[in-house]
Amino acid sequence: MNKMYKAIATASILAMSLSPIAAFAQQQSVPPAPIHAGQGNVQNQAAVKPATVGLITNFVNDKSGKFVTVTGRGLAATDQSEIVLAITKDTRIIDGKGRTVPLKKVIDEQRAVKAFYGPNITKSIPARGTALTLVVQDYTFSAINGTVTEVKEGSITVQGANLYSGLEDTIILHLAPKAQLLNESGQAIQASEIKAGMTIKAFYGPAVTMSLPPQSTTNYVVVTMAGEETAHEAPGTDGIITNANAADSKITVIGSPLPQGGVNYVILSVDKDTQIVDENGVALTADALKADTRVEATYGEMMTMIYPAQTHADKIVVKKAEAPKIIGTIEATDSTNKNQVYVNVGSDSDKNNDVVLHLSDKTVIIPSLAGDVELKPGMRIIAYHSMAMTASLPPQTAAEVILVTE
Repeated sequence: MNKMYKAIATASILAMSLSPIAAFAQQQSVPPAPIHAGQGNVQNQAAVKPATVGLITNFVNDKSGKFVTVTGRGLAATDQSEIVLAITKDTRIIDGKGRTVPLKKVIDEQRAVKAFYGPNITKSIPARGTALTLVVQDYTFSAINGTVTEVKEGSITVQGANLYSGLEDTIILHLAPKAQLLNESGQAIQASEIKAGMTIKAFYGPAVTMSLPPQSTTNYVVVTMAGEETAHEAPGTDGIITNANAADSKITVIGSPLPQGGVNYVILSVDKDTQIVDENGVALTADALKADTRVEATYGEMMTMIYPAQTHADKIVVKKAEAPKIIGTIEATDSTNKNQVYVNVGSDSDKNNDVVLHLSDKTVIIPSLAGDVELKPGMRIIAYHSMAMTASLPPQTAAEVILVTE
């Protein structure tokens, strides 16, 4: 069953001005409750209808029936964060004033819904049930699953994947004055309890700035507080396969070391003992390890002392997010600063496809053999960058990995 569309391509490319989005918290007729990350069999009191608040991320209408997939968060702690619901002749699709809303309008406008369903649902993942009522909201939103990388007064920076598009993203989220901050058990927490390194799920928008990184306002955050259990985990690299050599069963991964340790540049041997899975834990073959693929690879602490380091891959998680790449030559220009480089993509006279790369302390720069790590005009490079890109000319984006080829 193929998805009809991605509900929100990525919040980062929305060229909208930042403003607090109070509607997300204030326009709900039923007070919001904790996200329930789990799925499966749920017991509910007969007087309380379970519900999922989210976006319709899939629609099927065939001879077996009409179905929608709602992805977001549970209205109560025991409700589903994602569920497939059958739409029957008895299903009501209404707005907050009780007026009927066409399902096509909800899907086309990517409107948020509060989907109520009966207590009889399957134990599958995602669970399946029958929709009783879809209450259509007059707003939309986005969400991110990720890790807190920085905490400031009133805001947090989160790096992770967009819940609806699956694209890798980094965003600064400003905490709304009445934002609900919850732990994984659904208990309220204080903003001061959120620390760098914690895993969170945050809903935000729809307004998002076109800055790098983008910024938005969040009214709903769930934090996984148990974040100190990484000390005994295997080291690894969260990055991109820049080279895959099937002949000798080796891949090159460049990116960021995992919090528990690792290196940013490693050549990994892959064999029958290497566990290869997707983000849902489904087993994959070595054919999935292609160049320009995002992965998280873990390995043992023993590795060669040469550069780049070489070792055996114990586990590789293949991500579905894309790894955009450009190839070109760095050019001198008066329009960039010391933290930017102008890239003549294709090293040609066509300026329409050129890109300005933003450099940060997270950008991994791999120099040519015996070359200079400082980027200079005239250098030919291969660069992997964020999916977030401004609408300016030339477009601007954050550089993740830069390989100097000559």
